[in-house]
Amino acid sequence: MRHYHHVGLLPEPERDRSGYRTYGAGDVVRLIRIRTLAEAGVPLSRVQELLDSTPAEFADAVTRVDVELRARIRELQEHRRRIARLADGDSLAVPPEVVTYLDKLRASGASQAMVEGERDGWILIAARWPDKIPAFMADKTAQLDDPRTVQLYRLLDDMVATGMDDDRLTAVADLMVEMMEESAQRGDLDRQDEDLGDDAFIGLMDSFATDAHPMVERLQELLAERGWSGWSRMERTPEPSTTRRRTRR
Repeated sequence: MRHYHHVGLLPEPERDRSGYRTYGAGDVVRLIRIRTLAEAGVPLSRVQELLDSTPAEFADAVTRVDVELRARIRELQEHRRRIARLADGDSLAVPPEVVTYLDKLRASGASQAMVEGERDGWILIAARWPDKIPAFMADKTAQLDDPRTVQLYRLLDDMVATGMDDDRLTAVADLMVEMMEESAQRGDLDRQDEDLGDDAFIGLMDSFATDAHPMVERLQELLAERGWSGWSRMERTPEPSTTRRRTRR
């Protein structure tokens, strides 16, 4: 009630000899009307307008309040939908196609840490190239049909869980080169510049990968020894040109 006094909706009555406020019947009626409007969802900033309005003005004002409440309800429902998505981390900030891919990756036996790493990477990619996500995900989902891709993820998972060793790093590098050679023969790698032409963003993605685990940097070294460079965008390393020098004796 004090708040109603403070905002000017209810006049503050005189106090009696004992110091108590004395409310008349009119004050009680006004208080009931104020509370009825407030409990119906009318903002206090609009209550005075309704209290002082004519019947026609009251009806018009109630209609406008109803429109505002409906808009607020829709906004709250959208908030609820977004809050519900928080329960499923995979679907937060990524398109449905990515969620489907991550579900298939998880079903293949990839660890939760691996799935989360992939998810975070695709959050970045979806923000940069939202229109390309369906095509990207079609390719990634198809790759999981290749047993070698599943084997690759499992080898990486093992090293994350138990630590790096040269034998498994070499096996991963050899497997990656084998699959990239086949991709190059199919012409898949030729489309990388079209799909991933943003050098600055590729640099960001590469740094994201190397920061995630030190084995990525070591794998890049092994791939370089095998004639490949990059990570998010793989390319053949140009062979150094050799020049023959003749020496006079």
